[in-house]
Amino acid sequence: MRRYTHYHIPVMVKEVIEFLNPKGDGIILDCTVGEGGHAKAILDFCKGCRLIGIDVDSEVLEIADRKLSEYGDRVSLFKASYTDADFLLKTLGIDGVDGILMDLGVSTYQLKGENRGFTFEKEEPLDMRMDLESELTAQRVLNELPEEELARIIFEYGEEKRYARRIARKIVESRPLNTTLDLVRAVAEALPPEEIRRRKRHFATRTFQAIRIYVNRELENLKVFLEKAEDLLKPGGRIVVIAFHSLEDRIVKEAFKKSRKLVALTEKPVRPSESEVRENPRSRSARLRAAMRVEEGGDRSASEGKT
Repeated sequence: MRRYTHYHIPVMVKEVIEFLNPKGDGIILDCTVGEGGHAKAILDFCKGCRLIGIDVDSEVLEIADRKLSEYGDRVSLFKASYTDADFLLKTLGIDGVDGILMDLGVSTYQLKGENRGFTFEKEEPLDMRMDLESELTAQRVLNELPEEELARIIFEYGEEKRYARRIARKIVESRPLNTTLDLVRAVAEALPPEEIRRRKRHFATRTFQAIRIYVNRELENLKVFLEKAEDLLKPGGRIVVIAFHSLEDRIVKEAFKKSRKLVALTEKPVRPSESEVRENPRSRSARLRAAMRVEEGGDRSASEGKT
């Protein structure tokens, strides 16, 4: 276990409980259980609920296991991708769940834990894998992909609309890249000085986001899961998704819109309160959407499902 002193603060806990509405002896599927922050809040709120928590990151699962040990057999944790949630539930003999939670993005552990390679604040190996058993690393992507493909990834996944080609060209010129600061330097050399000064967030944020999303197939996996979600929920069950950038949020919005059995409970994404952003600046980009399972052909009026 890597040395770690910074623990994750779950975002929008009040809103998650409100829209998830766990009750009775319901079963909640936490698709990205992480360090267990939301899971703990759900179990404290709903004393009879059972929680199935999954995550591809074995290291954060160890943290969650310790944090949630007090709940005994009300909690079951598994190392798995949420894309395989349907197979996992079938293996457990569970026909449907009463709630699904997805908290997308990077946890504080992944950012602050040693040598994970997600951070541009210190020198670490270029890893960026959420699943440490995966073969594809950021180092391989940055050193092996052709310039044109790197430019596409940075443009699409990083939403680096103006400078993607310049950044990709500088990455190729700077090869081999071995550490996170190698990547930071390449981006810095690609961007005009005035552009670096103009940006409110760190100038390498978009590039790091793009490479991380590609390494972990985050958008593809989200689409795959959302196509299955409606059939994992019992009628009346709810799904809550917290996204941290527009690419994820757009996928969630469209999935809810075209679903045959889900009705959106949120017309627009719910954002964290000003007080939460002050207390936890990492929450500022969070956006929450929720939907409820209805029978196909049933009443799709969102007003009945809103809390």
